[in-house]
Amino acid sequence: MNILVLGSGGREHTFAWKLAQSSRCKAVFVAPGNSGTEAIATNLNIGVTEFEAIKSAVLKHKIDMVVVGPEDPLVQGVHDFFLQDEALRHVSVIGPQKAAAELEGSKEFAKEFMMRHNIPTAAYESFTKDNVEEGYKFLETLNAPYVLKADGLAAGKGVLILNDLQEAKDELKSMLVDSKFGEASTKVVIEEFLDGIELSCFVLSDGKDYKILPTAKDYKRIGEGDTGLNTGGMGAVSPVPFATKEFLDKIENQIVIPTVEGLKKDNLPYVGFIFIGLIKVGDAPKVIEYNVRMGDPETEVVLPRLKTDLVEVFEAMASQTLSKINIEIDERAATTVVLVSGGYPEAYEKGKEITGIEVVTDSIVFHAGAKSQDGKVVTSGGRVMAITSYGNTYPEAIKKSYQSIDKLNFDKMNYRKDIGFDL
Repeated sequence: MNILVLGSGGREHTFAWKLAQSSRCKAVFVAPGNSGTEAIATNLNIGVTEFEAIKSAVLKHKIDMVVVGPEDPLVQGVHDFFLQDEALRHVSVIGPQKAAAELEGSKEFAKEFMMRHNIPTAAYESFTKDNVEEGYKFLETLNAPYVLKADGLAAGKGVLILNDLQEAKDELKSMLVDSKFGEASTKVVIEEFLDGIELSCFVLSDGKDYKILPTAKDYKRIGEGDTGLNTGGMGAVSPVPFATKEFLDKIENQIVIPTVEGLKKDNLPYVGFIFIGLIKVGDAPKVIEYNVRMGDPETEVVLPRLKTDLVEVFEAMASQTLSKINIEIDERAATTVVLVSGGYPEAYEKGKEITGIEVVTDSIVFHAGAKSQDGKVVTSGGRVMAITSYGNTYPEAIKKSYQSIDKLNFDKMNYRKDIGFDL
């Protein structure tokens, strides 16, 4: 079959890499793709929310399946667009329909869903500019630190964790009244702070049944020791060493099953990935957030550990036969370290030549913010590449990634040297 992957990051390069390995896959197309996908697939110069252009490409290239990488097209209803179009209805879409994508599109929707289905999460209330004074009063009832979340999509930057009450009040006003995150912060969710260690759980759903993929832990902050500004993710490890079988059973019984059953009860058809951001508080798992797609850079450590043919998995999801598939996982650990442009996550320069890619042999180089230009690979974004390695233990895998990074170079290249430090 011909498969189209929507997106341009490291996650999408990983999808294309995995799909291209399948004997069931005739050709992979990626829209818009990057320099990494260009080497193994056909890049199409189409944005992920340009639905009419996507339709034309699907018909032109006889695409049988569309795999949606990022959240934007899902929240904007790309799956519904396919279902409602006679010419596209036969194409399988991996990613939930718009109503279910609200689990990521609206923090308030997600919180109400969790409360309705008794899924453990932090206590919360939501506010608009019309009741900002009540928001101030609610903050006064909480202990520091204070968690403020823009309700809508804010490109991973809409969550603030603040230690000072006055600063939290000022930021609440900035978000609601001064539109700090634009449309995304017309409503703000204030949550109690949960103290613990975070991890991510990835679930495949066909709308009836589910399968759980390996857990991963990513590192969001730019600085060593988890300091500095939040980013899209600076690295990840899989599996998560502290996620014992007993703890994983709790995640499945208290969170995964109620989530999948809750989607059915609420009549929210769900064919795709459910990414559950978790925190381990004591011995209890609690949900921080839902995402309706795979994480990045977690995809770069989860998919390389999947031994089962990914096309077969996706076909089973599309035909609601997921229960018949056996998911096989590589026992080895996988780690990834993200190389970023100097200055990221604030202002940074693009167009820097990247050298050394061809001499990396012990790791997989997944391209993200990188493109081909005049026969060279140059930087085109903040997160430039993810360097993934296998090892019998995660320290062994991390060591390999860092040894491979020593062979790579671009002007002002930056990366964290402590991925996995807290494990």
